Amino acid sequence: MKNKGQQGRKSSPPKKSYHLLLSELLVTFVFKPLCMANKIVVAITGASGAIYAKLLIEKLLQLKNQWQELSVVMSNNAKEIWKTELGYEDFKNYDVRYFGKNDFNAPFASGSAQYNIMIIVPCSMGTLARIANGISDDVVTRAADVVLKERRKLILVVRETPYNLVHIKNMEAVTLAGAVVCPATPSFYSKPSTVEAVALTVVDRVLDLAGLDIKTFRWSE
Repeated sequence: MKNKGQQGRKSSPPKKSYHLLLSELLVTFVFKPLCMANKIVVAITGASGAIYAKLLIEKLLQLKNQWQELSVVMSNNAKEIWKTELGYEDFKNYDVRYFGKNDFNAPFASGSAQYNIMIIVPCSMGTLARIANGISDDVVTRAADVVLKERRKLILVVRETPYNLVHIKNMEAVTLAGAVVCPATPSFYSKPSTVEAVALTVVDRVLDLAGLDIKTFRWSE
Protein backbone atom coordinates (compact mmCIF):
# COMPACT_ATOMS: atom_id res chain seq x y z
CA MET A 1 0.00 0.00 0.00
CA LYS A 2 1.36 3.40 -1.00
CA ASN A 3 1.81 6.08 1.66
CA LYS A 4 0.59 9.64 1.19
CA GLY A 5 3.97 10.87 0.00
CA GLN A 6 4.12 8.26 -2.66
CA GLN A 7 0.53 8.90 -3.78
CA GLY A 8 1.19 12.61 -4.35
CA ARG A 9 4.44 12.14 -6.22
CA LYS A 10 4.24 12.20 -10.01
CA SER A 11 6.21 9.58 -11.83
CA SER A 12 9.17 11.11 -13.67
CA PRO A 13 9.59 10.41 -17.40
CA PRO A 14 12.12 7.72 -18.23
CA LYS A 15 15.64 9.03 -18.69
CA LYS A 16 17.15 8.86 -22.14
CA SER A 17 19.89 6.35 -22.57
CA TYR A 18 23.42 7.61 -23.10
CA HIS A 19 23.51 6.23 -26.65
CA LEU A 20 20.19 7.85 -27.63
CA LEU A 21 21.29 11.19 -26.22
CA LEU A 22 24.61 10.95 -28.03
CA SER A 23 22.92 10.15 -31.34
CA GLU A 24 20.58 13.15 -30.97
CA LEU A 25 23.52 15.42 -30.24
CA LEU A 26 25.38 14.12 -33.28
CA VAL A 27 22.37 14.74 -35.54
CA THR A 28 21.81 18.24 -34.15
CA PHE A 29 25.38 19.51 -34.03
CA VAL A 30 27.25 17.42 -36.62
CA PHE A 31 25.15 15.79 -39.33
CA LYS A 32 22.60 18.57 -39.88
CA PRO A 33 25.25 21.32 -40.13
CA LEU A 34 27.23 19.14 -42.55
CA CYS A 35 24.14 18.67 -44.74
CA MET A 36 23.39 22.38 -44.64
CA ALA A 37 26.95 23.08 -45.75
CA ASN A 38 26.46 21.28 -49.08
CA LYS A 39 27.10 23.49 -52.08
CA ILE A 40 25.85 21.82 -55.24
CA VAL A 41 26.31 22.68 -58.91
CA VAL A 42 24.23 20.94 -61.55
CA ALA A 43 25.61 21.14 -65.08
CA ILE A 44 23.35 20.26 -68.00
CA THR A 45 25.10 19.48 -71.27
CA GLY A 46 24.01 18.70 -74.81
CA ALA A 47 23.09 15.04 -74.58
CA SER A 48 19.61 13.56 -74.78
CA GLY A 49 17.98 13.13 -71.39
CA ALA A 50 16.70 16.55 -70.32
CA ILE A 51 14.10 14.79 -68.18
CA TYR A 52 16.86 13.62 -65.83
CA ALA A 53 18.05 17.19 -65.28
CA LYS A 54 14.51 18.46 -64.78
CA LEU A 55 13.62 15.85 -62.19
CA LEU A 56 16.96 16.24 -60.42
CA ILE A 57 16.51 20.00 -59.99
CA GLU A 58 12.93 19.56 -58.79
CA LYS A 59 13.94 16.92 -56.27
CA LEU A 60 16.86 19.01 -55.00
CA LEU A 61 14.46 21.90 -54.43
CA GLN A 62 12.44 19.56 -52.21
CA LEU A 63 15.60 18.90 -50.18
CA LYS A 64 16.43 22.52 -49.32
CA ASN A 65 17.26 21.57 -45.76
CA GLN A 66 20.22 19.54 -47.07
CA TRP A 67 22.11 22.20 -49.02
CA GLN A 68 23.28 25.77 -48.71
CA GLU A 69 23.77 26.67 -52.38
CA LEU A 70 22.29 25.23 -55.57
CA SER A 71 23.64 26.52 -58.87
CA VAL A 72 22.81 25.48 -62.42
CA VAL A 73 24.79 25.94 -65.61
CA MET A 74 23.46 24.93 -69.02
CA SER A 75 25.06 24.75 -72.42
CA ASN A 76 23.22 26.23 -75.41
CA ASN A 77 22.70 22.74 -76.81
CA ALA A 78 21.21 21.64 -73.48
CA LYS A 79 18.62 24.43 -73.70
CA GLU A 80 17.64 23.37 -77.23
CA ILE A 81 17.39 19.72 -76.22
CA TRP A 82 15.27 20.65 -73.19
CA LYS A 83 12.83 22.50 -75.47
CA THR A 84 12.80 19.66 -78.00
CA GLU A 85 12.35 16.79 -75.55
CA LEU A 86 10.15 18.42 -72.92
CA GLY A 87 8.30 20.94 -75.08
CA TYR A 88 8.83 24.02 -72.91
CA GLU A 89 11.50 26.26 -71.38
CA ASP A 90 10.68 25.99 -67.68
CA PHE A 91 14.38 25.61 -66.86
CA LYS A 92 14.30 29.40 -66.54
CA ASN A 93 11.75 29.32 -63.73
CA TYR A 94 13.45 27.33 -60.97
CA ASP A 95 14.56 29.09 -57.81
CA VAL A 96 18.28 28.44 -58.32
CA ARG A 97 21.36 30.47 -59.26
CA TYR A 98 21.96 30.34 -63.02
CA PHE A 99 25.31 30.80 -64.74
CA GLY A 100 26.30 30.86 -68.39
CA LYS A 101 28.69 28.16 -69.58
CA ASN A 102 31.39 30.75 -70.25
CA ASP A 103 30.98 32.63 -66.98
CA PHE A 104 34.29 32.00 -65.25
CA ASN A 105 33.21 34.38 -62.47
CA ALA A 106 30.87 31.62 -61.24
CA PRO A 107 31.91 30.70 -57.69
CA PHE A 108 32.31 27.00 -58.48
CA ALA A 109 35.10 27.86 -60.95
CA SER A 110 37.38 28.07 -57.90
CA GLY A 111 38.05 25.60 -55.13
CA SER A 112 37.94 28.44 -52.59
CA ALA A 113 34.13 28.61 -52.98
CA GLN A 114 33.96 25.11 -51.48
CA TYR A 115 31.32 23.62 -53.76
CA ASN A 116 31.50 20.00 -52.68
CA ILE A 117 29.09 18.27 -55.08
CA MET A 118 28.93 18.54 -58.86
CA ILE A 119 26.46 16.58 -60.95
CA ILE A 120 26.63 16.68 -64.74
CA VAL A 121 23.30 15.44 -66.05
CA PRO A 122 23.05 14.45 -68.78
CA CYS A 123 26.76 14.30 -69.51
CA SER A 124 27.64 14.28 -73.20
CA MET A 125 30.56 12.23 -74.48
CA GLY A 126 32.28 15.46 -75.55
CA THR A 127 32.06 16.84 -71.99
CA LEU A 128 33.34 13.54 -70.62
CA ALA A 129 36.28 13.60 -73.05
CA ARG A 130 37.31 17.14 -72.10
CA ILE A 131 37.14 16.37 -68.37
CA ALA A 132 39.12 13.14 -68.85
CA ASN A 133 41.87 15.06 -70.63
CA GLY A 134 41.98 18.11 -68.38
CA ILE A 135 40.60 20.56 -70.95
CA SER A 136 38.88 23.40 -69.07
CA ASP A 137 37.42 25.28 -72.02
CA ASP A 138 34.21 26.40 -70.29
CA VAL A 139 32.92 26.72 -66.72
CA VAL A 140 31.47 23.19 -66.75
CA THR A 141 34.79 21.49 -67.47
CA ARG A 142 36.64 23.98 -65.26
CA ALA A 143 34.30 23.24 -62.33
CA ALA A 144 34.73 19.50 -62.88
CA ASP A 145 38.50 19.98 -62.82
CA VAL A 146 38.18 21.95 -59.58
CA VAL A 147 36.01 19.30 -57.91
CA LEU A 148 38.49 16.58 -58.86
CA LYS A 149 41.55 18.47 -57.66
CA GLU A 150 39.81 19.30 -54.37
CA ARG A 151 38.88 15.62 -53.90
CA ARG A 152 35.16 16.35 -53.80
CA LYS A 153 32.17 14.59 -55.40
CA LEU A 154 31.86 14.63 -59.18
CA ILE A 155 29.02 12.54 -60.62
CA LEU A 156 28.76 12.15 -64.40
CA VAL A 157 25.39 10.91 -65.62
CA VAL A 158 26.51 9.81 -69.07
CA ARG A 159 23.81 9.35 -71.67
CA GLU A 160 25.02 7.53 -74.75
CA THR A 161 24.65 4.08 -76.28
CA PRO A 162 26.50 2.08 -77.38
CA TYR A 163 29.93 3.07 -76.04
CA ASN A 164 33.01 2.99 -78.20
CA LEU A 165 36.49 2.31 -76.85
CA VAL A 166 37.27 6.05 -76.58
CA HIS A 167 34.20 6.55 -74.39
CA ILE A 168 35.19 3.62 -72.17
CA LYS A 169 38.78 4.82 -71.78
CA ASN A 170 37.54 8.32 -70.91
CA MET A 171 35.26 6.83 -68.27
CA GLU A 172 38.22 4.91 -66.90
CA ALA A 173 40.31 8.09 -66.76
CA VAL A 174 37.73 10.12 -64.82
CA THR A 175 37.04 7.18 -62.49
CA LEU A 176 40.74 6.91 -61.68
CA ALA A 177 40.76 10.68 -61.06
CA GLY A 178 38.00 10.31 -58.46
CA ALA A 179 34.74 10.87 -60.35
CA VAL A 180 31.74 8.55 -60.31
CA VAL A 181 30.36 7.54 -63.70
CA CYS A 182 26.64 6.86 -63.30
CA PRO A 183 25.10 5.92 -66.65
CA ALA A 184 21.50 7.03 -67.12
CA THR A 185 20.36 3.41 -66.90
CA PRO A 186 16.99 3.06 -65.16
CA SER A 187 15.96 0.16 -62.95
CA PHE A 188 12.59 -1.57 -63.06
CA TYR A 189 12.25 -3.60 -59.86
CA SER A 190 10.19 -0.76 -58.34
CA LYS A 191 7.70 -1.28 -61.21
CA PRO A 192 7.62 2.33 -62.46
CA SER A 193 4.46 3.03 -64.44
CA THR A 194 5.29 6.39 -66.09
CA VAL A 195 8.21 7.86 -68.00
CA GLU A 196 8.92 10.18 -65.07
CA ALA A 197 8.89 7.28 -62.62
CA VAL A 198 11.40 5.43 -64.80
CA ALA A 199 13.66 8.50 -64.97
CA LEU A 200 13.39 8.97 -61.20
CA THR A 201 15.06 5.60 -60.64
CA VAL A 202 18.19 7.19 -62.10
CA VAL A 203 17.75 10.53 -60.31
CA ASP A 204 17.32 8.85 -56.92
CA ARG A 205 20.47 6.81 -57.52
CA VAL A 206 22.35 10.04 -58.26
CA LEU A 207 21.07 11.66 -55.07
CA ASP A 208 22.18 8.61 -53.12
CA LEU A 209 25.65 8.89 -54.66
CA ALA A 210 25.71 12.58 -53.72
CA GLY A 211 25.15 11.58 -50.10
CA LEU A 212 21.74 13.21 -49.68
CA ASP A 213 19.02 11.70 -47.52
CA ILE A 214 16.03 10.72 -49.66
CA LYS A 215 13.02 8.46 -49.53
CA THR A 216 13.02 6.02 -52.42
CA PHE A 217 12.29 2.42 -53.25
CA ARG A 218 15.02 0.17 -51.94
CA TRP A 219 15.57 -3.47 -52.71
CA SER A 220 14.15 -5.88 -50.09
CA GLU A 221 12.91 -3.10 -47.83
